[in-house]
Amino acid sequence: MKNSFDRPVATTVALKKVVPAIPQYLQAHYWWAYVHPRAIRVFERQWLVNLILWGNYKRLCNALLQEYGHHLPGRTLQVACAYGDLTPRLAECVAPGGLLEIVDILPIQLENLAGKLASAAPVRMHCMDSAALSFADAAFDRALLFFLLHEQPQAVRERTLAEALRVVRPGGTLTIVDYAPPSRLNPLRYFWKPVLDRLEPFAHDLFSEEVAAWLPRDGRSIMVSKQRFFGGMYQMLTLRVVAGASG
Repeated sequence: MKNSFDRPVATTVALKKVVPAIPQYLQAHYWWAYVHPRAIRVFERQWLVNLILWGNYKRLCNALLQEYGHHLPGRTLQVACAYGDLTPRLAECVAPGGLLEIVDILPIQLENLAGKLASAAPVRMHCMDSAALSFADAAFDRALLFFLLHEQPQAVRERTLAEALRVVRPGGTLTIVDYAPPSRLNPLRYFWKPVLDRLEPFAHDLFSEEVAAWLPRDGRSIMVSKQRFFGGMYQMLTLRVVAGASG
């Protein structure tokens, strides 16, 4: 029996199957944001998501959609659900015959996302670990990591990046939107980082290093686009998967 999230949203949103165990780091450090049922009631508010990103949520989403040309042919993978209206907006960009697929290890997050999508949205959801995707190699035309990497310990972050690149076809793209090392002139560099260090203990990595530090060293991708926002505190990177790289 397949997990009901393995089918388009229009068919069902129920979940009645054993799912992957919640990683210890997620349970220990992010129970308050994603795991506990009350988390969704607190954080699934557009204004709050925007406030957490210092008013940059819409700007970052708009930049991402513009990067995609508001057009998503073929198969698109979003790794992990996101609060706010990003995924419904992505679904509206899916070309005829295309499909947007979302993976998340938390059934509660997938159920929440299903409630935000139109009944006929061209979306398929899977309960799956970002660090151990069960998709075949080169199965997608593009993949997206939206504010996920800063929530993961380094070893998990490296596996997530490797897996995302593995499932994208040669010539396809991986887009990453997340925190970045802010400019020394950005006052939030000295205020927001200590806050994140307390609430999100792995986020400091992205404030001090570039994403390239955690990419596979096998030459399977090249950087084709790099944008910074809000005094450098946020970034959008686009990597192109290279044909013939070892995987």
